[in-house]
Amino acid sequence: MDSVTYDDVLDSVARVRDVLQPTPLYEWPGLSDQLGCRLFVKHENHQPVGAFKVRGGVNLVSQLDAEQRSRGLLACSTGNHGQSLAFAARRFSVSCTIVVPQHNNPDKNRAMRQLGATVIEHGHDYDAARDYLEQQLLNQGGRYVHSANEPALIAGVGTMAVEILDQLPDPDVILVPVGLGSGVCGTGLVMKARSPRTQVVGVQARGASAVIQTWKSGRAVKTEVADTWAEGMATRSSAELTMSLMRRDMDDAILVDDDELRRACGLLLRETHNLAEGAGAATLAAVLQQRDRFQGQCVVAILSGGNLDLGELPAILNTL
Repeated sequence: MDSVTYDDVLDSVARVRDVLQPTPLYEWPGLSDQLGCRLFVKHENHQPVGAFKVRGGVNLVSQLDAEQRSRGLLACSTGNHGQSLAFAARRFSVSCTIVVPQHNNPDKNRAMRQLGATVIEHGHDYDAARDYLEQQLLNQGGRYVHSANEPALIAGVGTMAVEILDQLPDPDVILVPVGLGSGVCGTGLVMKARSPRTQVVGVQARGASAVIQTWKSGRAVKTEVADTWAEGMATRSSAELTMSLMRRDMDDAILVDDDELRRACGLLLRETHNLAEGAGAATLAAVLQQRDRFQGQCVVAILSGGNLDLGELPAILNTL
């Protein structure tokens, strides 16, 4: 499997910028005051599909040759990876089929269909949906785009870290949500090249912590369930490419529980008037959990997505 380098990230900047505008990096005084640090939020929820993954989709699909484009795209997703590919596929006139778990976030399913993708619902969670795709659908001949084992995806999402350092050259720490790890890997590549003193910290849901368990233990961990309402982090096993990069470039990891995610979503809504999905709020949840650790530091929290299942909103509002 090909790896990915900082030069690959730099090469992707022009391709991504040709389609997507840089997203804001704001310091919100209300958050900084409450947390005792300078907290900057990188608003990937302002992307046209509401999440950071569109950077990777644009970078990958824009480089496909005519034969690959004619085959169409095939992927598994809980929504943001699927929207990323659907957006890029429409941009470059490529067909796209996405397999999602049954009972997936209905707003994400609708968004993928509105972008022109064919959406197939199968399996009780992401891993089951992916198994179905890999065992039953690959023989259809589409270009399979794994959500993590794709160098072009990681290079593309790494452009968000380039934008951060262009505006804030020397942060103490950057926190990145972790599902399978493309975001934290892209961020790590950029930080180790341009700001090696900056700590790169991954954040995952405690109830779906197989990736962080694998990273910490050095052995492959697969859990029976992914027990979290934050579908963007609801994975039961790790991926080969992203795990190798995480072991090299990620400095630390924090686990947050579902109630902490809800409180972080509520705080973002109150202080920034931005709606975050569970994975998007994970980085703020980590700072809230370990505020003593981050006192006085310059901290960047990546708000990776805002595609909240609105059925979760009442529980979030109850935290305010």
